Amino acid sequence: MSEIENKELTPEKESGLNFVEQMVADDLKNGKNGGRLNTRFPPEPNGYLHIGHAKAICMDFGVAEKFGGTCNLRFDDTNPVKEDVEYVDSIREYIKWLGYDWGNREYYASDYFPQLYDLAIRMIKEGKAYVDEQTAEQIAEQKGTPTQPGTASPFRDRPIEENLDLFQRMNAGEFEEGAMVLRAKIDMASSNMHFRDPIMYRIIKHPHHRTGEKWKVYPMYDFAHGQSDYFEGVTHSICTLEFVPHRPLYEYFVKELADETYCPRQIEFNRLNLTYTVLSKRKLLQLVKEGLVDGWDDPRMPTISGLRRRGFTPESIKAFINRIGYTKFEAVNDISLLEFSIREDLNKRATRVCAVIDPVKVVITNYPDDQVEQMEMENNPEDPTSGTHTMPFSREIYIERDDFMENPPKKFFRMTPDKEVRLKGAYIVKCTGCKKDDNGNVVEVYCEYDPDSKTGMPGSNRKIKGTIHWVSCAHCLPAEVRLYDRLWKVENPRDEMAAIREAKNCDALEAMKEMINPDSLNVLTNCYVEKYLADAKPLDYLQFQRIGYFNVDKDSTPENLVFNRTVSLKDTWSKINK
Repeated sequence: MSEIENKELTPEKESGLNFVEQMVADDLKNGKNGGRLNTRFPPEPNGYLHIGHAKAICMDFGVAEKFGGTCNLRFDDTNPVKEDVEYVDSIREYIKWLGYDWGNREYYASDYFPQLYDLAIRMIKEGKAYVDEQTAEQIAEQKGTPTQPGTASPFRDRPIEENLDLFQRMNAGEFEEGAMVLRAKIDMASSNMHFRDPIMYRIIKHPHHRTGEKWKVYPMYDFAHGQSDYFEGVTHSICTLEFVPHRPLYEYFVKELADETYCPRQIEFNRLNLTYTVLSKRKLLQLVKEGLVDGWDDPRMPTISGLRRRGFTPESIKAFINRIGYTKFEAVNDISLLEFSIREDLNKRATRVCAVIDPVKVVITNYPDDQVEQMEMENNPEDPTSGTHTMPFSREIYIERDDFMENPPKKFFRMTPDKEVRLKGAYIVKCTGCKKDDNGNVVEVYCEYDPDSKTGMPGSNRKIKGTIHWVSCAHCLPAEVRLYDRLWKVENPRDEMAAIREAKNCDALEAMKEMINPDSLNVLTNCYVEKYLADAKPLDYLQFQRIGYFNVDKDSTPENLVFNRTVSLKDTWSKINK
């Protein structure tokens, strides 16, 4: 037992706990389950983890960590049709990326198929379960309504011996899918509709990723989940609010096994909902299959793999989840808070570099043709230990096209004729003019530098309102820059999708296509970055000076550098959409 479990928890020690943590603390203080704490994270391996799962992961593993308990990883693999080893591997990877470890406590619901089957047999023998041959539609109709009781199945009083025989033959593969189910015999008049003879087993003739073709019947979630918790020694089964109505059924089935010495406790919290975001795994899978995104790890996806590829850090995700907290009420969180969290984190850790994503050439006419200087550039002003790197400076440089205007408005403090501007980390220059092509587009800008104004020299101290970034034409590297933004152009995609489908009588795919933000990805190929980035590695965290936060994409190679925009330096979306 851990140290905290052996101590009296004073109000001072309990302060600052969320309601789940408080319930756990009370159970430990009261010595429930022998003062033991064991949580679990139970994903179904039918898709990739998304940020909603991250909230559950932080709760399940975080509570165990905070109170000195343990947390299991259990794959709820009870539906072989939708499950795959690919998803199992990805779930492991991204839990670890978030900073959590389950040690040797990796389990599968399929581990318990023999025990669950034996329990079902026992319940049949005790008259607590029966085989029903009705269709799914008939069963649903007989369930009644929240205000009207259900009606009994004509097979509800089938003899025990006949139920046993049929259930065993179901598992032997004698019957087709949908022909029969095993139902618990509870109460068709219960006010809780989940108690109206819920289905315990159905026939599925599809190979399982772990057990192959051994089983032809598979347990339903409500029957398998609580029992799996019990088999593993789970003390606190923490889940989201949609399982509140399921809790009495969870407890009903668990009590078929539990006694006064040990019984798991289900606790529910609000799930994560985000503006401009869809978290339905079914919808996300559809986006992938239809090629509307570039796989599960597309940087526009809310999957943890997508967020990682885009440049989000584990720390920023956990900081966001900590900010929104855990409550007993559903809410929709503003995605700008997630974006704030990543800006805050990257400001402290991202290396500052220069990149020009829409270049125009600048010729410093009075700078020696053959001269190259190494300018010292700060890696991160927020981190004194981050050091510096050098950046070559020469007669010809690239700047951003919108950093030059021939006829600027008031308060334009960048490069313009007869005005001075500071080149970051280098010299003060004065624009002398520009060259245009036949269509009137600026192709070259000309300026002169002040040799005494190099950063650190006395002449650099005079007040200059504008500072712009640059790269040396002869010493920079070509790059592809992918500007990512929100995938959906509407604040509430779920409700909007329903409205579109109703209005146009169309399917979900057509509705999704209508809602996708056409500016969610803008690929720029004529970009240049400083040579310092030649050895940049995938997932390196960077700030392109004055542009935004970026990271190196997995597609990047030394011959073809590719950078993803994680987020802009400021929240411009809210201003645009006012």
